[in-house]
Amino acid sequence: MRAAGEYYVYILASRRHGTLYIGVTNNLRKRLEQHRSGHGSEFVKKYGVHRLVHMEVFASPQDAIAREKQLKEWRRDWKIRLVEEHNLDWSELSDLI
Repeated sequence: MRAAGEYYVYILASRRHGTLYIGVTNNLRKRLEQHRSGHGSEFVKKYGVHRLVHMEVFASPQDAIAREKQLKEWRRDWKIRLVEEHNLDWSELSDLI
């Protein structure tokens, strides 16, 4: 269960080494439901990016937003390496939230 004051930066993927999407939210479960129902993002809807492959938890929205912006500026291979450091098989992580 989500504790008050938690903010998440997350990476969704269409498949292993597929299209990536980076987002930030204070309710990851609800945000994933929105994405999967086609209401979260036009990009996610268009490219079928629904697999949660990476997430980070922050205590403040400012820290989470700063991290999201940092990751969005990273090169693609750095993002792939980040995912594979903790999720080598690109497994779906939704059950962990």
